[in-house]
Amino acid sequence: MLELKDLFWLFLTGCLCLIWWQGQKVREIALREVRRQCEKMDLQLLDESVGLRALWLKRADDGKIRVWRRYHFEFTSTGDERYSGEIITLGHKVTGFNVSPHRIG
Repeated sequence: MLELKDLFWLFLTGCLCLIWWQGQKVREIALREVRRQCEKMDLQLLDESVGLRALWLKRADDGKIRVWRRYHFEFTSTGDERYSGEIITLGHKVTGFNVSPHRIG
């Protein structure tokens, strides 16, 4: 027989799994956009990944509270040096993309 505390822990575990799953979905959106931008700028994305650097709650243009995320990635333009960049999402939308100054190969 389930007690109230068991239901609480089950609910909490379910919420955490949902948050993690949504985070993975947003990470894939960010990675897809980074690949697209790197290809457009003739850059090579290194490690084929983005890493979460910051997480916050912010209000979107529609007035709703969304999760703001900043992801870090590394790229090269010449094949010799590594440079860093970042992509920012708010909810499921990409709101910013920045690359550090780099040599043009």
